[in-house]
Amino acid sequence: MSTTDDIASTGRRLRIGEVAERLGITARTIRYYEEIGLLPAASDRPGGSHRQYGEADVERLAEMLRLKNLLGLSLDELSGLVEAEEARRLLRERWHRTEDPGERHEILVAAIGHVERQLALVRARRTDIDKLEAELADKRRRLRNRLASMEKEGE
Repeated sequence: MSTTDDIASTGRRLRIGEVAERLGITARTIRYYEEIGLLPAASDRPGGSHRQYGEADVERLAEMLRLKNLLGLSLDELSGLVEAEEARRLLRERWHRTEDPGERHEILVAAIGHVERQLALVRARRTDIDKLEAELADKRRRLRNRLASMEKEGE
């Protein structure tokens, strides 16, 4: 059973150290993500008590870490993706509260804009990775040619 399944099935809230251990990060990283607004601060805790996190918090943090690592994002870029995802979440809530076709049209147009921002970042990363791959393939080709020349000269 995964971390989030465990939390969802028990309704159990996790302390910061438990979340950090399960996600393979430090508690300091979680605190920093809260400080810079990437993760909502555990506001439901009385002053001085331990931070506690539920399923949604752990899932959000896991997804941020996945995107950051997969795409090699800076924290500013990650923040942009998170903001777009939060905006889409709010649009989904609006969608479910209305039956008005005009408003639903506006919601869909806005959601597409947020997804396009996210896609632009992903595509830029892919372009960078493709460029690096081409550079490395070219270096390998030159090195193999040099090696083949040396081996031919040594015959």
